[in-house]
Amino acid sequence: MGISKGSAQWTGGLKDGKGSMKPGHAPEVPFSLGTRFEGQQGSNPEELIGAALSGCFSMALSLGLEKAGLKPTSIKTNADVQLDKQGEGFAITTIALSTEVAVAGTDDARFQQIAEETKKGCPVSKALAGVNITLKAKLVS
Repeated sequence: MGISKGSAQWTGGLKDGKGSMKPGHAPEVPFSLGTRFEGQQGSNPEELIGAALSGCFSMALSLGLEKAGLKPTSIKTNADVQLDKQGEGFAITTIALSTEVAVAGTDDARFQQIAEETKKGCPVSKALAGVNITLKAKLVS
């Protein structure tokens, strides 16, 4: 397997500084103290973690469903990444995944089992093992 790369650059101090994150071959993503903590336009590292987990989970769920003999027509996954103050710093404490999947030929119990197994087994979930990851999975038509 290959190595995926990401980088970041920060200029200035914490309050007046700004930076950019570059996920591999994708465009740069700007961020600052304001975009991370004050709701200003831009992104933050937690959003990229959420996007990475959502993407990894969606791909892995497609594979899990196919291994079960099912063919999904669409998988849409969102991640709400909770950043909390802890002592002098901050920590990602919870990631709430929610996914809506269009797939025929299964019942909800079987689908939920495949989704939960996927949550435990996708590579990004494994990398985030220290974070409480919850999942709400819904079958849609």
